[in-house]
Amino acid sequence: MRAATIVDGGIEVREHPDPEPGEGQILVQVRAAGLNGADSMQRHGFYPPPPGVPADIPGLEFAGDVVATGHGVLRWSAGDRVMSVVGGGGQAELVVVHERQAMAVPPVLSWEEAGAVPEVFITAHDALFTQAELALGEKVCVHAGAGGVGTAAVQLAAAAGARVVASVRQPGLRERVAALGATAVDPSEVQAHGPYDVILELVGAPNMSANLESLATGGRIAVIGVGGGSNADLNLLGLMAKRARIHGSTLRSRPLEAKADAARRLEAQVLPLFDSGRLHVPIEATFPLQEAAAAYDRFDAGGKFGKIVITMP
Repeated sequence: MRAATIVDGGIEVREHPDPEPGEGQILVQVRAAGLNGADSMQRHGFYPPPPGVPADIPGLEFAGDVVATGHGVLRWSAGDRVMSVVGGGGQAELVVVHERQAMAVPPVLSWEEAGAVPEVFITAHDALFTQAELALGEKVCVHAGAGGVGTAAVQLAAAAGARVVASVRQPGLRERVAALGATAVDPSEVQAHGPYDVILELVGAPNMSANLESLATGGRIAVIGVGGGSNADLNLLGLMAKRARIHGSTLRSRPLEAKADAARRLEAQVLPLFDSGRLHVPIEATFPLQEAAAAYDRFDAGGKFGKIVITMP
């Protein structure tokens, strides 16, 4: 099979042995694979994959057709359309994943859209609702609201009846983020729109002091991105006075049981909203596998609305 391959900090398309499904696993012919921040970090040597995952093939999400099943697989058969998160290896023509992590692709989604769903929608849903316990009528701030996780989080929070404010650095993208259900503002204006019950932090250290100041009593800060920096000074007296919570999370390193649980929650609470038209998948650009290096360059350039997707022949 061919796959996007990390070579000396760059991306090349190279041949690799075809993977084979093991116990409880399915083999999928990939049709599309979303590109995420973790992939870019891995490319630059900052985010190694977990044990057992190809170190040189990036890709945390994909969508495609089941072509074979390992022993003991009960849920899927050859020909089923599936999508899933993986620890890596998704940006390839073939990938294996445990059957419990996979989800059925909603009929309304194209392959490109489906390949851009699993990582960002699971990450946003898990952070907002499972961890931060966002409730009906609460106010939430989504930092970096124009990116993949940001656009997913804005839509999910709005669909749940929350009042959403999104920080968007690029002025030309604010109207598009607002159309998803948020008040889109410059990052310098975020505090003026508080206080917030929940803050979804996708930038990191530079925002943390202001986050705490604009947090409501009993508020929660969910840190799921640190692209702007990972070390921050915090006023712990302020944290105590507001009886606030700060927690962090990653999806990639979780055990199978936790990933399967997150997938089942997405199936039950989120995927029906695609069928009803309440959610959609913003895609900035798609690139064929042979242009994977250009896809990474476009991702790293920033200023995008939604996802960059790599498609397979």
